[in-house]
Amino acid sequence: MTSSGTNQGGAPAAGTRADAASPAWEVLLPAAAAPARARGRSLRAALREAVRSGRLGPGTRLPSSRELAADLGVSRGLVTEAYEQLTAEGYLRSGRGAGTWVAGAVRAASARARDLAPRPPGAVVDFVPGSPDLALFPRARWAAAGRAVLAELPHQDLGYPDPRGLPRLRAALAELLTRRRGVVADPERIVVVSGVAQAMTVLGFALHARGWPAVGVEDPGSPQHDALYAATGVHTVPLPLDDEGLSIGPLRASGVRAVVTTPSHQFPTGIAYSARRRAELLDWARAVDGFVVEDDYDGDFRYDRAPVGALHGLDPDRVAYTGSVSKSLAPGLRLGWLLVPPALAETVVERKRTLDLGHPTLDQALFARFLERGDYDRQLRRCQRAYRDRRDALTAALTRYFPGAELSGIAAGLHVIVTLPERYGPEERFLARVAEAGVAVRSLTEYTHARAGRERTRDRQSAGGGGVRLVLGYAHLPPTRVLEGVRLMAEAVDG
Repeated sequence: MTSSGTNQGGAPAAGTRADAASPAWEVLLPAAAAPARARGRSLRAALREAVRSGRLGPGTRLPSSRELAADLGVSRGLVTEAYEQLTAEGYLRSGRGAGTWVAGAVRAASARARDLAPRPPGAVVDFVPGSPDLALFPRARWAAAGRAVLAELPHQDLGYPDPRGLPRLRAALAELLTRRRGVVADPERIVVVSGVAQAMTVLGFALHARGWPAVGVEDPGSPQHDALYAATGVHTVPLPLDDEGLSIGPLRASGVRAVVTTPSHQFPTGIAYSARRRAELLDWARAVDGFVVEDDYDGDFRYDRAPVGALHGLDPDRVAYTGSVSKSLAPGLRLGWLLVPPALAETVVERKRTLDLGHPTLDQALFARFLERGDYDRQLRRCQRAYRDRRDALTAALTRYFPGAELSGIAAGLHVIVTLPERYGPEERFLARVAEAGVAVRSLTEYTHARAGRERTRDRQSAGGGGVRLVLGYAHLPPTRVLEGVRLMAEAVDG
């Protein structure tokens, strides 16, 4: 060793005792102090991490096994074994008589785990639609169901499941959906999926397998459909709406043979498809030998009367029905269902199998018990009461602070459409002012698929025609926050 404290390879020189170890080797001292049975494993892990983190850079020469063992107060065999293992893994390199070095192929990895989950915009009040109140999640009942399931679940149910889902859960879902949504729920046609997004994906693969290049989508509608179907090789065709639902003329002219709809409570306009439009839609599907995909994203929440029954009940051979617990429990559960028409069933089930070999068994068994014991019905009633109160708070606040505002879609769901008088426009100026006030809102134009439609709307507004049209979500906001948000908007545009 040199007197400067480094060897000729540039690595820090080792001392003669563990308490005198050079700073580069201090990272290994906790490993050397580990219990005897774990010391070798701890030493290898610490040395590996020192290389990964860049603490020991490529080309650094390590002390001899004898020197490092003396520094750390461990046996030479322990260090030799660690050197040999990491050399075999590619972290180190060595040569006869040339010593041991950090390999040049190792690159330091980032130690930071990023969180890419979508987050609220950090506004004072956030009216962006799509979120339930996560504070309403029934933690105690969910935990109790989890403990019971772990105690009673047969060992064989922990193996690879039926890709359609546990029979117990499919039977419970069939009972629920038949009773609450009026579907024709054969448990053999139910597939448990990771939310509506996966349902759309497996359906997209099934349509692509049939050689169908496109699927129709409502315009305005959910912006997520474009990317979901594109990932399966199917492109989306935006189709306009009228007062009764999806316009049948443009649908017929589009040439598509499948269309995605939200007939019970259209997103985002809030339209409930008329009985006539439902019949026309099914007539179209039969005429083209096609399918209607029904996204029942918030069909359980209606405040003026019983929820409108699902379209699926009128023709289960032509309607693929999907829903989830994202609005009733929490989107983070990634738990949903898909009722598949017989003609698509085999392809959908096989694609579900290749995607993930089936939904997690414990989650399925837990939710099955939650359904069987009536806990899910209790949760829906609890949410219904809370969301009705928040809807009422929003309508009252808008009436108070924005005289002349027109509201639609208020009878159901978790958001409303608000059309403000022309004096509050143009829309771009309105949005800029409320954003400066710390209120996050979405314009209806943001849910328009067709670029031409957006451009026409903006041209009309810039010319002074048309008011401000907003999509305001309220389910995740207590009534006091709803009132504060509307007040802040009014102050921003009146100031």
